[in-house]
Amino acid sequence: MLTRLEVNGFKNLLDLSVDFGAFTCIAGENGTGKSNVFDAIQFLSLLADMPMMDAAQHVRGVHGERIGDLRDLFWNGYEAAERRMSFAAEMIVPWDIEDDFGRAAHPTISFLRYSVEIGYAPPFGIEKIGRLRLLHESLTHINQGDAASRLRFPHSAKNFRSNVIKGRRSGTAFISTSVETGEPVISIHQDGGSRGMPRPAAASRAPATVVSTVTGSDDQTILAARREMQSWRRLALEPSALRTSDRYVDPRLMESDGRHLSGTLYRIAIGESHGDPARIYARVANRLAELAGVSVRGVEVVSDDVRELLTIYLEESSGLRLPARSLSEGTLRFLALCVLLEDPSMTGLYCMEEPENGIHPANLPSMVDLVKDLAVDVTEAPGPDNPFRQIIINTHSPAVVQLVDPGDLLFATSVRKPSPDGTMSRSLVLRPLANTWRVGGQASKHAVTKADILPYLTSPPGAQLSLDLDAA
Repeated sequence: MLTRLEVNGFKNLLDLSVDFGAFTCIAGENGTGKSNVFDAIQFLSLLADMPMMDAAQHVRGVHGERIGDLRDLFWNGYEAAERRMSFAAEMIVPWDIEDDFGRAAHPTISFLRYSVEIGYAPPFGIEKIGRLRLLHESLTHINQGDAASRLRFPHSAKNFRSNVIKGRRSGTAFISTSVETGEPVISIHQDGGSRGMPRPAAASRAPATVVSTVTGSDDQTILAARREMQSWRRLALEPSALRTSDRYVDPRLMESDGRHLSGTLYRIAIGESHGDPARIYARVANRLAELAGVSVRGVEVVSDDVRELLTIYLEESSGLRLPARSLSEGTLRFLALCVLLEDPSMTGLYCMEEPENGIHPANLPSMVDLVKDLAVDVTEAPGPDNPFRQIIINTHSPAVVQLVDPGDLLFATSVRKPSPDGTMSRSLVLRPLANTWRVGGQASKHAVTKADILPYLTSPPGAQLSLDLDAA
C-alpha cells in the first residue's frame, strides 16, 4: 500500500507531496497533469522490475506514446541546467512473500520509506542517446510508534493498523548511499541490523536500481519492497482484450488491459467457490445487474473442449445468451471490475484513468460504488474477504466528483513555478478539500472549499449539488 508519494523534477511534478488512503480520486480538468501522478507511480514500479533504460521506455510519453527521448521524463528536460528527478514512497509492504526461487520469506518490518534520485547523462563518444544515472537510493524503516502519525487516513488501529504494521528494526537502513571520491556508492545492509558488513557498489554506471536486483530471500525486506512496488499497476481496460476468449493454456490472471478475463473468472468460480461455482457467477451477475439498461439473469464461463476455449456468456432476462464479444464497452469494463472484486489474489495498487468512460450517466453511481468497494476496508483486518487492495482514480467528470466522499478527493490544478534553471513553467498542485484528514502542514495553504470548486462542479441546469463538506 502506497501511503505517501513525493516527486520532484519528473515531468510537470515539482515538489509534489501527496498522502494516499485506501481509495483516492484525483479530479481536475484535462491538461493539468493528473496522469503524470500515475506515470510517476508506474515508473517507480518499473524501476523495481527492470533496468532504468527499459523502465523509461515503458513510461507514457507526452502524447500518450512511449517515451522516445529520455529528456521527456525530466521537468527541465530540454534546458541547460542539470537534469535530476527524485522520488520517495512510503509504503506498507506484504508480510508473506516468495523470492524468485519460490522460497517463503517475510520482511524485518513492514512499514518502509524508499527514495531514489536519477540524473541524465548526455550521449558520449559512440553513444547516440543519453542514459539515466543512478545518483541516490535508500530504503529505511518507519517504526511502529510513528505509524499512527504517518498513516493519516482514518482507519482502525486495532483491526487494520496492528495487522499490517509488523516487525521492528533498529539501527541502519536497508539500503544507503554515500559519496566516495565524488561518486555515489550504494550499500546493502543485512536484515540483521548492525551485524555483517554492508555490500557497497558504485552507482555511476549501474544500469538498474538496487531494489530491482534483489531476487533472493537473503535480503527479505528489500525483496518485500520490490514485491510491493511490482504490485503497482495501471489498469487500462481495452474492449478488444476483454472480448477475447481464453485458450485452455492461457494464464488465468487478468492483465492490466483486461486480457484473460474469461480464464480469471473461471479460476475464481472453480477454485475459490469451494465446489459451488454458481455462487460466484451469481454474485458477479447481481453486481452487473446494477447497471441500468442491462438485463442480466446470469453470467458464466463456458468451456469449449473442441476448440479448447473459455468464453464468458451473459444471459439476459429474456433467455438470450450473449458472448463477451457482443457486449458493449461499458458493460465489459464494469464486468471486469466485478470479476476483480471477486479475486482475493489480485492485491496491490491499481491506478484507473477515468473509469466513467463508456458508462451511461445513470450508471455512474453504480460504477463509483464498485470502484470504491474494490479498495480494502480499513476498518477491518485485510484477508481473503477483504483483499489488501488500493485504488486511485482520476476523473474530469463533475458527476463523479459529487459521488466521492470529500476526504477521498484531491483537486488537480496547475500553477506557474520557477524551473531549476529559473524559467517559469506549469506545475501540478493537488489540493485537498477543507475540513478533511488531508489538510495539514503545507497542504493547508492549498486546501479548497466548496465555494472554490463550484465552477468545476457546475452540473446541467436543474441539477443539485450533493457534495457535503460536513460529512468529512
